[in-house]
Amino acid sequence: MIPYQNKHKNTKAYLLLTIGMLLLFGSCKFNSEMQTEGASYLQGEWKQDSIQNQDQMLQFTLTEFRFTCDSIYARMYVHAKTKQIADSCYNNGSWIEHAKGLYVVRGDSVIVDGIYIKENGKQKLSGCYRQGQYLPRFKVAYHSKDSLVLENKFDQRPIILRKTKDVICVPKKRWQ
Repeated sequence: MIPYQNKHKNTKAYLLLTIGMLLLFGSCKFNSEMQTEGASYLQGEWKQDSIQNQDQMLQFTLTEFRFTCDSIYARMYVHAKTKQIADSCYNNGSWIEHAKGLYVVRGDSVIVDGIYIKENGKQKLSGCYRQGQYLPRFKVAYHSKDSLVLENKFDQRPIILRKTKDVICVPKKRWQ
């Protein structure tokens, strides 16, 4: 009777292992190399011209976005009146930061998962200004054909953007 019990335990263990592997591998999916279409109303290049009362601020950032399919590219023009970074990086109080990532629209929110990059598009791992992850969260307060107002979840000021160029989504391999 003992050999039967051992055989029964082995079968049970094998069955549990097989089911566990099926669940593990069945739940994994590879990220596609191809872009998806993204939100049609966001497609294009958008520019922020000014911020209300920017002349009175010690630091502010004007942003340009390029939405292409499900990808986002950001260029941030930073203006600082006070030096809070190293002299070699301060650049008379004006500098540009770059980021790229993927975005999804959930209800009225735009969720971005990206990284800070150098001007040439390569990931920025060190140097002046920001590096690492670029993870803004925006609420779409208003949008029309040529106007977009985003509210950053981490900043109280709205980002008022005007469309400067239309972009038609043609899905291609990511980051080309």
